[in-house]
Amino acid sequence: MSVLVDSSVILDIVTDDQEWIDWSSAMVQQASETGRLAINPIIYAEVSSRFDSIEAVEAAVPRDHFERLPLPWDAAFLAGKAFVQYRRRGGTKTSPLPDFFIGAHAAVAGLTLLTRDPRIYRTYFPKLRIISP
Repeated sequence: MSVLVDSSVILDIVTDDQEWIDWSSAMVQQASETGRLAINPIIYAEVSSRFDSIEAVEAAVPRDHFERLPLPWDAAFLAGKAFVQYRRRGGTKTSPLPDFFIGAHAAVAGLTLLTRDPRIYRTYFPKLRIISP
């Protein structure tokens, strides 16, 4: 089983978030024991916003621990469709949210998503397998 690890989980660990580090660390460890951990360019970008250098980002999400997956074109299409639903439900953002790309990627690639904030994923990707609190 491959698990796409959401940036919130990674950032909990690298920033030593006192509220979430125990849960996030345990879930990453558990997921790594049963399958592969993965990230995509969107997750990488969100994590990188907390660091001053690419070397620091690479240390936070080492390649030997997190597989780098490209964002499939089908996922971009699905993210766009999720965004249309979001706008129809009264959403105010003017472009697709990163979470739409992350959820769509997991959905089209048949990945499980590890996140501590499942709300948007459950709303717009109801069939997605999610590991969350």
